[in-house]
Amino acid sequence: MSVSVRIPTILRTYTGGASEVVGEGATLREVFAKLDADYPGIGARILDESGKVRRFVNVYVGEEDVRFSEGLDTPTPDGVQISVIPAVAGG
Repeated sequence: MSVSVRIPTILRTYTGGASEVVGEGATLREVFAKLDADYPGIGARILDESGKVRRFVNVYVGEEDVRFSEGLDTPTPDGVQISVIPAVAGG
């Protein structure tokens, strides 16, 4: 399944500056695996050592925050947009 993945500015060095790339996979886990195969190193910036989404990274499949759904097992239907958004803190 072909999806689009929005890449935050901080990770665009891995994608040659592209703000959006094409991904493939039936689940978010598969999309991230393919993304890391196509853009080596980007997966380690999104997922931690245990394979979970890093604490300060938010991921949306469509409008749905995956932390409140099926996590990395969230289905990624053909044509959906996935957004990787670094959390911002401040005071």
